[in-house]
Amino acid sequence: MALMAVADALNSILNGIQPLPAEDVALDDALHRTLARDIAARRTQPPAPMSAMDGYAIHLEDALKGARLGVIGESAAGRPFDQSVGKGEAVRIFTGGVVPDGADTIVIQEDVQRDRDFITLSEAAPVPRHIRKAGIDFREGDVLLKRGTLLSDRDLSLAASMNHPTLPVHRKPKVAILATGDELVMPGSQPAPGQIIYSNAYAIRALMHNSGAEPIDLGIARDTLEDTRAAIRRAEALGADILITTGGASVGEHDLVEPSFEAEGIDIKFWKIALRPGKPMMHGRKGAMSVIGLPGNPSSSYVCSFVFVVPLIRALSGRAHIAHCIETVILGHNLPANDHRQEYMRARIAINDGGIAVATAVDHQDSSLLNNLSAADALLIRPPHAPAAPAGARCDIIRLPI
Repeated sequence: MALMAVADALNSILNGIQPLPAEDVALDDALHRTLARDIAARRTQPPAPMSAMDGYAIHLEDALKGARLGVIGESAAGRPFDQSVGKGEAVRIFTGGVVPDGADTIVIQEDVQRDRDFITLSEAAPVPRHIRKAGIDFREGDVLLKRGTLLSDRDLSLAASMNHPTLPVHRKPKVAILATGDELVMPGSQPAPGQIIYSNAYAIRALMHNSGAEPIDLGIARDTLEDTRAAIRRAEALGADILITTGGASVGEHDLVEPSFEAEGIDIKFWKIALRPGKPMMHGRKGAMSVIGLPGNPSSSYVCSFVFVVPLIRALSGRAHIAHCIETVILGHNLPANDHRQEYMRARIAINDGGIAVATAVDHQDSSLLNNLSAADALLIRPPHAPAAPAGARCDIIRLPI
């Protein structure tokens, strides 16, 4: 049977996925959440003409060198002058102060000489200056934050200025992560012969968290159908939107993920894809819960999580853009022709003397190696049947998160 193409596998995972329901959260809790609806300004900013400098608010007709004007009051931020300015008059004004009626320019304090309640202009100001017009930033009713926006720190400040104390965002997807295998022991343990330290979930949980999900640790299921099935049911009971399993996805006698999926009524959509690393990955659904069976090798489990699960999280989170950003750089060394599987090579990125990004694949692309995975900055994409490529050729990468 032909292996499923990477693009087809991703389409299968994303098919029919709808954003999770919305919830209102305080601004301090909205960072890196996704807006569930458009947000319009509840006020005009600034609500009135404001001074951009410290100085004096006057009539433009009076802004002549040598003009002598009487100072009739003061306007400071939060304390406006409540009368009009007539010809021959000036109001002392500070940055952020409301420009009083009748004034249409600001002369800065450096350009005047003050003598008690009079000022004399040492410089002419022939055009209106230093006034921020009402609504120059935005006006009430302006839609400034769009549905699907991944909220940045600057967006939160904008929302606050728009007079929104809370924002409607999509609920964070819950991602349950289950390891399988009698050989796994926790970090800090002394492994017995044949055992290995359990490491995959630490990277996966961090990746899920950075992608806007809420990770749930289901621990390690032993190599029995009963233990694996019980963990799947626990994920359902906890309301997981995604269940990730690591290990046990192949076809050996101790690989019990696929039969456990079937026994629990999970509709398996595919098993095995034309991918390196990560060929034995599987995907299924049970109700609203998406299920991803990852290979056990560290690089395989991480690459599959990054390539397939992260876009799924973005889709559930209501993000406007869910695809990974593909960047074109140049190769730092020769690469041989590729076979029928799409390859995601772990690579380092450097900037050459010309300011151009250069991708160099790490030594030894074995999917069991964590040291090289940790050293990588990006995934270098090699399409199926890609011809040999020389150093200096263009290539596509996806940068890995920090």
